Amino acid sequence: MNTVLRLEDENLQLKEAVRSHAVVDQAIGVILAVGQLTPDQGWDVLRSTSQNTNIKLRHVAELIVDWARTGRLPTEIRSQLEHQLGVDRRRE
Repeated sequence: MNTVLRLEDENLQLKEAVRSHAVVDQAIGVILAVGQLTPDQGWDVLRSTSQNTNIKLRHVAELIVDWARTGRLPTEIRSQLEHQLGVDRRRE
């Protein structure tokens, strides 16, 4: 692969990583607002929701960000999110 193609590929990968990171940060913000949690707790809720539903973290984050905008969230994600928020509140 020549240098230009390699650099273009790296550039696309970096852009995708930045977009992915942004949506994860936005989802954590939604979780913080809904659950009145710390950023670390918000990250834990997002990660656990992803793991417990077997849905990629980025996709769960996209669904949560969309939920903040539309009010719609798949039942599986909603149930797990409610469970996680209940678990975190009991730790206080």
